[in-house]
Amino acid sequence: MAKVADLYYQLDPWKIVEKGFDKSRNEVSEAIFALGNEYMGIRGYFEEGFSGNSLLGSYFNGIYENSPEENRVQYKGIVKRSHFMVNAVDWLKTEIIIDGQRLDLNHDNISEYYRELDLRSGLLTRSFQINTKTNKEVFFKFERFLDMEQAQWGYQKISAYTKSGTVDLELILGADFNSEHVSQGQNFWQEVKKDTVGETTGIIGETLTTKQKIFSGFCLKNNQSLSSEVVTRDKFIGRKFNVKLDSDNYFEVEKYVTNIVSKTPVATEKLWQEGIHDSQIQQQFSYEQIKSNQKIYWEKIWEKYDITINGDELNQQGIRFCIFQLQQTYHGQNPTNNIGAKGLTGESYGGLAFWDTETCCLPFYLLNNLAAAKNLLEFRYETLSEARLRARELDCEGACYPIATLNGHEASDLWQHASLQFQPSTGVAYGIFHYMNLSQDIEFLYGHGIEMLIEICRFLASRGDFSPTGEFGFFGVMGPDEFQMMVNHNGYTNYMAKKTFEYTLQTLKEIIRTNPARIGELTSELLLTQEEQILWKKCADKTLMLVREDGVIEQHDGFFKLPHLDIQKIPITDFPLYHHWSYDRIYRNDMIKQPDVLMFQFLYNQDFSFESKKVNYEFYEPKTIHESSLSPSIHSILAAELGKNNDAYDFFGFATRMDLDNYNRNTREGLHTTSIAAAWMNIVYGFGGVRTDGPILLLNPTIPAVWQDYEFKITYKNALIAVKVTQEKVSLTKVTGPDVKIKLYDNTVTLDDKVYEVERVS
Repeated sequence: MAKVADLYYQLDPWKIVEKGFDKSRNEVSEAIFALGNEYMGIRGYFEEGFSGNSLLGSYFNGIYENSPEENRVQYKGIVKRSHFMVNAVDWLKTEIIIDGQRLDLNHDNISEYYRELDLRSGLLTRSFQINTKTNKEVFFKFERFLDMEQAQWGYQKISAYTKSGTVDLELILGADFNSEHVSQGQNFWQEVKKDTVGETTGIIGETLTTKQKIFSGFCLKNNQSLSSEVVTRDKFIGRKFNVKLDSDNYFEVEKYVTNIVSKTPVATEKLWQEGIHDSQIQQQFSYEQIKSNQKIYWEKIWEKYDITINGDELNQQGIRFCIFQLQQTYHGQNPTNNIGAKGLTGESYGGLAFWDTETCCLPFYLLNNLAAAKNLLEFRYETLSEARLRARELDCEGACYPIATLNGHEASDLWQHASLQFQPSTGVAYGIFHYMNLSQDIEFLYGHGIEMLIEICRFLASRGDFSPTGEFGFFGVMGPDEFQMMVNHNGYTNYMAKKTFEYTLQTLKEIIRTNPARIGELTSELLLTQEEQILWKKCADKTLMLVREDGVIEQHDGFFKLPHLDIQKIPITDFPLYHHWSYDRIYRNDMIKQPDVLMFQFLYNQDFSFESKKVNYEFYEPKTIHESSLSPSIHSILAAELGKNNDAYDFFGFATRMDLDNYNRNTREGLHTTSIAAAWMNIVYGFGGVRTDGPILLLNPTIPAVWQDYEFKITYKNALIAVKVTQEKVSLTKVTGPDVKIKLYDNTVTLDDKVYEVERVS
């Protein structure tokens, strides 16, 4: 690969540490030090403000706005107006003035700068000493964290002391709806109410067009019992302290914040009363008590989710960072939430959910938090009507799930993606299949699941077609490899559609056998017919897969005839390519952004022989530039299975530290959620050799030569299983739950209360 790591943060197995402040890296650090709890997310920006390059980002899951301008291209099927996750209230808003000098690390003379994200507690701290223009030395410490269970609650703490005479300190802490949405260059909020009730100071903002509302209220507690005065400006309310700071005292203020979100229309007064009430409840708990509770919360998460690696400090830190961010981004709190491509850490991709939610993010939840996995699929059911509408916009039947969305409607106004890529629809079908493999949740499958499957099949059958020679496939499409546009018989699209047809028909056959009344309901409610089922079977049976004599599956019709480009000769300064190459230049060769063939060979792994996976890996890997964050992990997983140990290890490090080491030089835009999820798969599905696409869980563990051992835990059929792999042995332990059968190195074993240990197979 032509990409290299940009090592900056200190190496620590449980912390992300920045020593010394490099302002040129500020936006990258804002993404790295982001906090979230699925409900809301806050970038690691400086609460006191920063006049240099910064993306002050505060986001709430499901709070969005519509693009100010319509798409100038007005052809049918092309999205007229996009939507995006909107930058919301700055509930950390702080202004600090020291002897008349406004604190601003872009210009101030500071020393002893230190910032730390503790992955074991979710606490972000920052400290430094400022040497003022009045020759005073003042030391500041900032803390912030989010409540992972009472997700509407956030906390902030600021401490200050000096050892050099008396300092006049002015602090204003508040809530500010003046946040600019940087990618759109404007503010999308209007103030509808602000006031103070008892100890709570609050404000309600409303989005300009979607009319969603947020109540942001706060209470301040300080160690000197100082009173504060209310400060108001347009879209802002705060409280000001005037402090005399000297060597005999220090000042400390704690901020308790309640953010209540209304995704659907609600009366302002009703929301106000709810916010005030919730804030009053929050005030009953001490800052230290809640902070302690969060540490206990994270301890329980790590007991179940932790992955340990002996002998590789870089990837130990990397994989824990990934697990931490996955739990922050989503843990199944609400079925109306989904996972954005950047989580809640930035504005890139509009905070929208993509097709890789079901293919790359879902496995983490399937083997750790099955209820959360189901909620991800329920989001797709809740937006089924919007998917039906999208299919009609494309002159098709059934339901077409959008390539990018927050509310179920297609948000991508790039026609080549929104109108040519059908990975979301087949991804939802795959997610249902994958969830059922691990849950056996028949009630879901026969209910919401089969409804989605039927509508997806209707779409695929109407969007695909038969060639004059009788083969079924898709024409004028784009697969996951977005460097090949408007192609015919894309291998990924064809194969995933074939599997969708087959699984849907199999499910319908089971429903007829076990619950014939449900077939009657589907016939009545969805107008399911025998004729369309016959068509789906014909589509599946006649699906064309282009395969060379040596077993290489052609990515799409004509791919083998494309000019070759040596990707190793692309300068590092050309990345990301979309920013440095003309758009059409990317499409004129056999360079691959991310794998198509290897991707479906991973998803339906047990459908393909070792030889098929090997020949396709060796053909496509040298052509892949990994401009997509999910690409390295898919390569690593297959490389581990194929015994290509060096490749597996190199790609693995690329994935775990994609953002920490800014491999793609775009971490400042937000974290790569898919890469973070896929890094977890690297351990479990890659080196652990786990496969979940068949009737029984498979384990074929390998281990990189540089590791002494590694250990992970997964939950399978309600049993928590610990897997430990050394250079010599594999040990399996059922930690909790019922006895369970799995297959280890092709041998079926029953895990009970004993430790099961075998020699590792090389």
